Amino acid sequence: MALRHGKAASQRGKYDPVTERFSPRSRKVRILATLGPASDSPEMIARLFRAGADAFRVNMSHGEHARHAQVIASIRGLEKQFGRPTTILVDLQGPKLRVGKFAAGSVTIEEGARFVLDRDDAPGDASRVQLPHREIFDALEPETRLLLDDGKLVLRVLAVAPDRIETVVEVGGTLSDRKGLNVPDVVLPVAALTDKDRKDLAFALDQGVDWIAMSFVQRPEDVAEGRRLVGGKAALLAKIEKPAAIRRLEEIIELSDGVMVARGDLGVELPPQNVPPIQKQIVATARRLGRPVVVATQMLESMITSPSPTRAEVSDVATAVYDGADAIMLSAETAAGAWPVEAVRMMDDIATAVESDTGYGARLHFTETLPDATTADALSAAAAGIIQTISADAIICFTASGSTARRISRERPSVPLLVLTPKLKTARRAGLLWGAHAVSTRDIGSFEEMIAKGKRMALRHGIGQAGSKLIMMAGVPFGTPGSTNVLHVATLTGDELKGFHE
Repeated sequence: MALRHGKAASQRGKYDPVTERFSPRSRKVRILATLGPASDSPEMIARLFRAGADAFRVNMSHGEHARHAQVIASIRGLEKQFGRPTTILVDLQGPKLRVGKFAAGSVTIEEGARFVLDRDDAPGDASRVQLPHREIFDALEPETRLLLDDGKLVLRVLAVAPDRIETVVEVGGTLSDRKGLNVPDVVLPVAALTDKDRKDLAFALDQGVDWIAMSFVQRPEDVAEGRRLVGGKAALLAKIEKPAAIRRLEEIIELSDGVMVARGDLGVELPPQNVPPIQKQIVATARRLGRPVVVATQMLESMITSPSPTRAEVSDVATAVYDGADAIMLSAETAAGAWPVEAVRMMDDIATAVESDTGYGARLHFTETLPDATTADALSAAAAGIIQTISADAIICFTASGSTARRISRERPSVPLLVLTPKLKTARRAGLLWGAHAVSTRDIGSFEEMIAKGKRMALRHGIGQAGSKLIMMAGVPFGTPGSTNVLHVATLTGDELKGFHE
């Protein structure tokens, strides 16, 4: 019987050693696991998948292209091993601002002291250090805050000259070589993609990855530039980690294929108490606009060194699931932690508990997702209502581009969503969609073939039993992208089940 909100079930999916396939995970929220030194071997990647990872993140801030290519090949190897598409997200570093080096490697600057940032590449001391970003000097004004080393130190700008920024130290401490600098109160005139990002992007597209994550997006124009460079070869995800992006959130999300609540830098540039409501705002806006949304950073941070999380971390993960995020992400927990497999299992167990809560469905639909004035949106919304009326057991979506799958996923249906597509890249990209189990299969050419194939694929992937009602959606003419205009309810019969097993 299909899982409905509030009923417990095996969430990780069951592996069939005969067919060497995984059945669909009944857990709806997706788990995105970052790979790194602790987890990037083929054996560990397979273990993370078995533990519940649905997609994998490759962080271009660390490592060389040759090693990344090996990791990407290992992820793709799961497709043959487990018989289902894999999803790879490459995360570009973005225009990270850093100070220069110090003669002694580090200095201590005291609260109330004067400190200068300048263009001089000479090693710094307790009174000054190089800031090798010329564009920053033109953007700053007196009273602007500057945050150093993830916000541990705070400077206030007193005066700005073309090659010199004079500041006063508001929060002092130790500052060492190449520490990061954040400017939360100003939209900086920096390119959305650095030279390194462009090289990393070209590499990622050559590798055929599925998602590109853009870091430090500030404005819609940044996303437009990213889309131009990606050229449709991958889906584009905007990371929201700058206060400036919040001010133009809807425009940024509308131009993106997906969005990430990147709480690392967002938590540095904003007071920590402001991050939770902004997280909810981003998740709700993305859901309303029909874009997948990922919640990331420090979700199970203590599991980097401990085999179990804190109660607060468990609550944090649960909140993202209750809010209806499409995916929840593990960063250092799986990339560099001592317990990567356990971290994935724990995240899977938390999501399982939340989705088994009898109140989950009601909380999930606090966010209203009104359909756009399109046939595909109208049918997607209708399908969600039909599920409740006739107790349907699954939605089967035939799609080429994946847009119909995204529309159905936005409705957060209470039954499995089986996405059938002739395009492998569409199936791979669906790995970040809430509730979607994507399968790459040959296209259909007629209404009769749609019914027969839908039933056959439902049975093959462990969905339904005798008497199960299946909602099928497709477009006529068949094989035409963006033409979803058919909704049909089919019933599985005992004879079909018998014939399939024979």
